[in-house]
Amino acid sequence: MAGLGSRRGRHVRRRKSSPLLPSANFSVRLAVKRAVWLDDKFLFLRSTTNFVPVCFNSFSRLKFNSCPCILLQVYDLTRQVSSRCFKGYNGLNEMHKVEWNNRGFSTFHALAAAAVSFYLLVISDLFSEDAHSAIMIGRKSWLSDAMFGGSLGYFMTDLAMILWYFPRLGGKEYLLHHGLSMYAISLALLSGKGHFYILMVLFTEATTPFVNLRWYLDLAGRKGSKLYLYNGLALFVGWLVARIILFVYFFAHMYLHFDQVRSVFPLGFYSILTVPPVLSLMNLLWFWKICKGIVKTLCKAKQSASAKTD
Repeated sequence: MAGLGSRRGRHVRRRKSSPLLPSANFSVRLAVKRAVWLDDKFLFLRSTTNFVPVCFNSFSRLKFNSCPCILLQVYDLTRQVSSRCFKGYNGLNEMHKVEWNNRGFSTFHALAAAAVSFYLLVISDLFSEDAHSAIMIGRKSWLSDAMFGGSLGYFMTDLAMILWYFPRLGGKEYLLHHGLSMYAISLALLSGKGHFYILMVLFTEATTPFVNLRWYLDLAGRKGSKLYLYNGLALFVGWLVARIILFVYFFAHMYLHFDQVRSVFPLGFYSILTVPPVLSLMNLLWFWKICKGIVKTLCKAKQSASAKTD
């Protein structure tokens, strides 16, 4: 306990001596520091200088603090690029700037997660039926471990920001989504089981850039543009493929390999049976909202086109 107290004291002194930052940037730094402090509280960290989770000894290449640091750099880079390349950025209020930058590192994580997941699931032979003797549910690699560690860092950082600004960055559904995601990823990371299924779920993050672009265009007053319409159609198709059809394949694969699924430890087995259906239901509800938005946008585009011809 004394060690934990001294660590907290050092964090507090560092915060007091840190240079003054713009309010939006300062807020996200506080949120990231709070996420790291939560890790420390629950003994995920081993020391203050080497942020390696105690439970990650088997793949010590991955440093847990790397993800929050990278996300903070992406946040700062988004702010700098946006202030120089987008004229309306500097005119936004502080809350819009925070969300603008937050969606920047959200897009970064989504692209990284989708790329790594696609590589491991499709390109590599890690999960090929005949390439390995190990059962499907027990296969893993250092890259999947690293991606899960990075995703945990992202979800913890984003969750800290959502709680800090609640409910302006997201409502209760985001808390549920992030909580279930962190739980499932942590379980797979600690046990080394079910990486195939977690990677399939992580691939659904491929739709996030379209969601973020839609928000950017809406904030910029471009809802009537062709880019907004095309992005909406891409979001509809991407969501249908990555979050609806892929989950159908997910449950079919789990059914066909149920003997392997049943072989994992009890908590993992019941988690596989409960967490994916909840996420799938959330995806269906969001897809219904996307469909309504697409119909509304297409009707407006049709009305504006007919008004021009008249």
